[in-house]
Amino acid sequence: MAIQTSDLPTRARAGTTPGGARPGRRRRLLEQLTTQAFLVPIAVVLVVLFLVPLAESVYYSFTDYSGSSPTRHLVGLRNYRQIFTDPSVLTGLGFTLLYAVATTLVVTVLAIPLAVILNRRFPGRSLVRAAFFFPAVPSMAILGLVWTFVLSPLSSGVINSVLGSLGAGPVPWLSDNTLAKVSVIVVGVWAQTGWHAVLYLAYLQSVPRDYYEAATIDGATPRQQFFRITLPLLAPAMTVSQFLLLINGLRVYDLPFTLTGGGPGYDTYTITQVLVQRGIAEGDYGLGAALGVIFLIAVAAVLSLQLSVTRRLERRFR
Repeated sequence: MAIQTSDLPTRARAGTTPGGARPGRRRRLLEQLTTQAFLVPIAVVLVVLFLVPLAESVYYSFTDYSGSSPTRHLVGLRNYRQIFTDPSVLTGLGFTLLYAVATTLVVTVLAIPLAVILNRRFPGRSLVRAAFFFPAVPSMAILGLVWTFVLSPLSSGVINSVLGSLGAGPVPWLSDNTLAKVSVIVVGVWAQTGWHAVLYLAYLQSVPRDYYEAATIDGATPRQQFFRITLPLLAPAMTVSQFLLLINGLRVYDLPFTLTGGGPGYDTYTITQVLVQRGIAEGDYGLGAALGVIFLIAVAAVLSLQLSVTRRLERRFR
């Protein structure tokens, strides 16, 4: 006797198991659990290496912990009040923000046209690309030591020696308040422009040539092609580049330390230098922890603002 489909239980017709769950649903659940299991080591590393130290820093920022004494006492907001009344901290915060913003803007302005030039065909193009990228290879500390001899305020400095041969007196590149700040920023720009130009170059090489050929047929000038085609398509690269520049600028330590030592006075002091000096060298861990908490909040605020602005620009260029 033939079995009619209507005689089968509804559960069997739907393809379900006696337990009531579909095999496909079980398989998807198992895949999700397997995928999430791979995230467990990352979560453990995040908790151990970031969240736990962050919680300890917040706790120590409200204490007078010195690092050498096993005892510690809660002091409330004393460390935070001391930070905002310390001239070295305020000067370091001001120069850090100046360095981060200045290098981000200047490197962006220089790296994009440089990438456009390096994207063209000319003899020795690979050699020129390598030459511009080379300053990014040594560490900032080594570059700072090298530029110390170049910008030495003495007459034996490289630049002052050239100026002396031309009859000009020595210039206090690293001993004048304003010139020291400018010198640190200029060296930072010089060291990072080539690397970010290569970053923009990688994005440029992914732009189809058809866009420029169509624009040329329509009579667009090179200037119009740059602002209407190149710059909008480089918006994602600008987001990445400026994010990296701001991070490097806000946490800069090695270049000002080796180039000027933070001087003259506190004029080229950075937040990280103050944190290392006060928190580690002087053993005031409570103050150093408070400074680290404030620095973390400031960096998060600046980077959030930067990402918000660049994403709006990306949507505008689309």
